[in-house]
Amino acid sequence: MKNLNWQGVFPAATTHFKDDYSLDLPATTQHVEVMIEAGIHGVIMLGTVGENSSLEYSEKLDVLKATVEAVDNRIPVLTGVAEYTTSLACRYAVDALKSGVDGLMVLPAMVYKSDRRETMFHYKSIAKATDLPIMCYNNPVAYHVDITPDMFAEMSDQETLVAIKESSENVRRITDLINTVGDRYILFSGVDDLALESIMLGAVGWVAGLVNAFPVENILLWNLATSGRYQEALEIYRWFTPLLHLDTHTKLVQYIKLAVAECGLGSEATRPPRLELKGNERETILEIIRHGIKTRPEIS
Repeated sequence: MKNLNWQGVFPAATTHFKDDYSLDLPATTQHVEVMIEAGIHGVIMLGTVGENSSLEYSEKLDVLKATVEAVDNRIPVLTGVAEYTTSLACRYAVDALKSGVDGLMVLPAMVYKSDRRETMFHYKSIAKATDLPIMCYNNPVAYHVDITPDMFAEMSDQETLVAIKESSENVRRITDLINTVGDRYILFSGVDDLALESIMLGAVGWVAGLVNAFPVENILLWNLATSGRYQEALEIYRWFTPLLHLDTHTKLVQYIKLAVAECGLGSEATRPPRLELKGNERETILEIIRHGIKTRPEIS
């Protein structure tokens, strides 16, 4: 297994497209570069925000290869694994290893809502398919499959399952996980507007969404919180929270990409069935984003 240094802010990076919806790999890697310059500690390509399920299999590998080459070992590069079947997820895990990534962020199988036994079989199968370290993505709100603390305890014999992205929107889970499995897994917060609470309760990483648009502020919040400067962190968090709420909506991809575009860091283009925001919805989200830009904290 590759040496692990998984802590800090790991953006769930956007995938950029051209006007014809084809991949824009230079824009994708340039956006990652901007976030590296801001101080991110790792990056996750092809998560939910990266529109994993909207890409062809070969396109996913193209994104990984371009990112690995551009990052050049400066930070860990992970890929989301979001396939419809366990066998295809295992195949992708093997091909991801060949592309040079440092790890996987594994989602439950898409579409079918697996039960407890099926869910653990899925994760254990992928763990056995590759030596890459795996972050288990628990998001019962979006994917309707809940990986509970006792399930993580039962899977703790799988050495390649090393981390948890906790996105249940129940911040109690951080404490429940620590009480159940101790330090067996590296704990990441996966919900933007619960990040500060999660850090204070013991999360050592943050898989972040709005960092795509506000990387400097996101890193500032992380640095303040993890150095115990909670009052200063809270001030940044209160400014940031209306923006962070955009990460918890069904249309989080469109919202985050619109924020990215408004901040001058890329295009808002998403692949259908996700469409460009229109009408009152667009104006409401733009008001939140533009207010955030206008009132963003001064950073020396």
